[in-house]
Amino acid sequence: MPSLTVQDGTQIFYKDWGQGQPIVFHHGWPLSADDWDTQMLFFLQHGYRVIAHDRRGHGRSTQTSVGNDMDTYARDVAELVTALDLRDAIHIGHSTGGGEVTRYVARHGKGRVAKAVLVSAIPPVMLKSERNPGGLPIEVFDDLRQQFATSRAQFYLDVPGGPFYGFNRPGVKTIDGVVHNWWRQGMMGGALAQYECIKVFSETDLTEDLEMIDVPTLVLHGDDDQIVPYQDAALLSAKILKNATLKIYPGYPHGMLTTHADVLNPDILDFIKS
Repeated sequence: MPSLTVQDGTQIFYKDWGQGQPIVFHHGWPLSADDWDTQMLFFLQHGYRVIAHDRRGHGRSTQTSVGNDMDTYARDVAELVTALDLRDAIHIGHSTGGGEVTRYVARHGKGRVAKAVLVSAIPPVMLKSERNPGGLPIEVFDDLRQQFATSRAQFYLDVPGGPFYGFNRPGVKTIDGVVHNWWRQGMMGGALAQYECIKVFSETDLTEDLEMIDVPTLVLHGDDDQIVPYQDAALLSAKILKNATLKIYPGYPHGMLTTHADVLNPDILDFIKS
């Protein structure tokens, strides 16, 4: 399996398929590059080179006890981009991966990035504070940590089986394979890195990063996102970004890239081609 050893010795697993303009996919917590399989196949068939990596501590990358922070995540991406000599790239991030895209593009992407796409993404910041009164209280994330530490395996069935894909909504049929695939990806990763990533995705303030980005950026969110409420995420991000296109999908859940790939994939393709 291809991997890159970054400066601190961590091995970052990645997939690299096809030729053409590169699209780099950044996965959400606590998943892996596999969460992008549907998108990678779609864009590969449309003539793009598609790359996705497992964030450190996740999937097949090193289960490291260090560097579980957004700055290091972005530096890992920068090392991978340099090693693969990716230019004129589109970076697409989901959830925590949207935060990773934001920090990478802002701090490392100058001259290498053509466009960015943020899907159900965490920026500007999820945690409620005086500066962010519409955020989620710390108790929400403390509860996630408690459930994680008590039984990660059960927690990783409850999240996708409930709010992540909207399977807890009346009339929505649970897709067992999707739940099991979420569980599989989550359990592949390291417990410590994933535990520490809860702090990363909830407390990292990406406001200044959004202000620094000047490439065209597509911001996509479902208005029934029970994980990252769109009012304090997509709406704010689109206002801060210099060159944003915002699209809100009525009734779509946090995991809409899976449940509604037939809609989102063409929408992203249209943006890339525009």
